[in-house]
Amino acid sequence: MAKLTKSAKEVRGRKMLTVRLKDGRYHSSSSNRWLERQLNDPYVAEAKNRGYRSRAAFKLIQLDEKYKFLSKNKTIVDLGCAPGGWSQIAASKLKGTGKLVGLDILPTEPLEGATFVCQDFTTDDATEKLLALLDGQKADIVMSDMAANTTGHQQTDHLRTIGLVEAAYEFAKTVLAEGGIFIAKVFQGGAEGTLLADMKQNFAKVTHYKPDASREKSPETYVIAQNFKKTN
Repeated sequence: MAKLTKSAKEVRGRKMLTVRLKDGRYHSSSSNRWLERQLNDPYVAEAKNRGYRSRAAFKLIQLDEKYKFLSKNKTIVDLGCAPGGWSQIAASKLKGTGKLVGLDILPTEPLEGATFVCQDFTTDDATEKLLALLDGQKADIVMSDMAANTTGHQQTDHLRTIGLVEAAYEFAKTVLAEGGIFIAKVFQGGAEGTLLADMKQNFAKVTHYKPDASREKSPETYVIAQNFKKTN
């Protein structure tokens, strides 16, 4: 088991009573399982206590605790930003400096220090809108928590999500400054072989990491490509 980060230790150490749903008359069995998981998840409870928009905020906190990439004066692009948990953490690290731009197909409530675009990232003009918001600046960080809507067919879901990762990566190569970092959610065994090989050509170091805040049974993990050195 990977060494726990500071925030993982803090949250995992919370004492919680186990909640069981006694009456499932108004929900399907899968809905009951989801509700029980939410009610018994320490990250859900702690996110609510801290005012985070989602438990996913802890994933970025733990990624940053391990790789230390968030700080003042950074230019950051947050792909798949809704409901805004990752952007909250990024904005708190920027402390009113730098620039933070987010995009999601779903609307994201306004956040001080961030500019959000409500649009499908795969549409033709999405990249142009993001570039316009960056106002000619190169990005220090491109982070993507995007995942395709699940169909229930594991291989189909995997391929659709990999397609989003590839699109995010191509965008990152366009906007990242030298030394920049790209972080993206991937599933199953991590980034595909061809994609991983290209990343290793364009970044000094490429690794995979599963934050403690990612549920144990979830197939998600994250690819972290550090120190951009564009070669193609």
